Amino acid sequence: MTSPLGYDTPVVQGWLAQHVPHLEPPLHWTRLEGGHSNLTCLIEDSAGQKVVIRRPPLGVLLPKAHDMGREWALISALGPTAVPVASALAFCDDVTVTGAHFYVMGHVAGHALNSAQDTALYVPLAERRALAHSYIDILAALHALDPDTVGLGDLGKKDGYILRQLSTWYRSWNASIEGAKFDDPRAHSLQAFFAAHVPVQGPARIVHGDYTLRNCLTGANCRIAAVLDWEICALGDPMADLGYAMNHWAEAGDEPSVRGSLATDIEGFPTRADMVARYAAKTGRDVSKLDYYVGFNHWKSAAILHGVYARYLQGKKSAEGLDLAALRQGITMHLDHAQTAVSRLDC
Repeated sequence: MTSPLGYDTPVVQGWLAQHVPHLEPPLHWTRLEGGHSNLTCLIEDSAGQKVVIRRPPLGVLLPKAHDMGREWALISALGPTAVPVASALAFCDDVTVTGAHFYVMGHVAGHALNSAQDTALYVPLAERRALAHSYIDILAALHALDPDTVGLGDLGKKDGYILRQLSTWYRSWNASIEGAKFDDPRAHSLQAFFAAHVPVQGPARIVHGDYTLRNCLTGANCRIAAVLDWEICALGDPMADLGYAMNHWAEAGDEPSVRGSLATDIEGFPTRADMVARYAAKTGRDVSKLDYYVGFNHWKSAAILHGVYARYLQGKKSAEGLDLAALRQGITMHLDHAQTAVSRLDC
């Protein structure tokens, strides 16, 4: 067979024979599309057993980007907890095997819900509220974990999460102005506001960083079967996760999303207010400042898109078939939403 991109199949299969010995050759490889740019494949053996292998993309990467060891540490630590993850099977830190670190995890049956069309296909109307409750309850369960107790206390810095994020993404915005040929004064005024009004963080918790239905697998029972994509996970303020999750939770009357159709942009789901109330009841956390985190996440999303837009204009990424005007509009829309959220705050 032809080796999937990024994998020297004969060598990797020799490694698998030693480290995942329950697999019975011959092995069939299928490239899995979607999600991030990490190279992910489904491997099925002759007995029908399935595992998933994952490595970074090809090319030169930023020092902390696509950290397979970080993802491996997360799923290994979370496996025994109430947060559903794929089982951690084996990790390879020998880059001579296939050019990069990689890991193997158990296969979890389910579907990532990337749009309302996916929801309509996989989640009947009568099950959507239960799916929503499963989703928010798992976020609450994640934020209930003490990182030190589960062996993740050294994952990173614990204090000053929001200020660190503001610093990182404000540098990104300023560095991208020339390439994007576009600046917006609200990016600067909002950054100053967020820096001046950071809520008290409280004990550091595990922050997923990209918690949405598209980064979860919904099982046949219409409950969350596994949470995926832990590579940008950090220690910090759990309210940032809640704000981000609610920014990706569509409800009736919303303006069109920057990302297009969202999974909850269809009847049968609770409102954001209902979801936040359930989270508060599960965790006992004060959610009165949630609009700060909603606004902060929209500002951060604007900064991320600004950097992407700059790279396209500079020719660092191919823009063929891409609507650059819509991408630029997305930056503006996120800043609009950030400004609206801030206007609701009493400070």
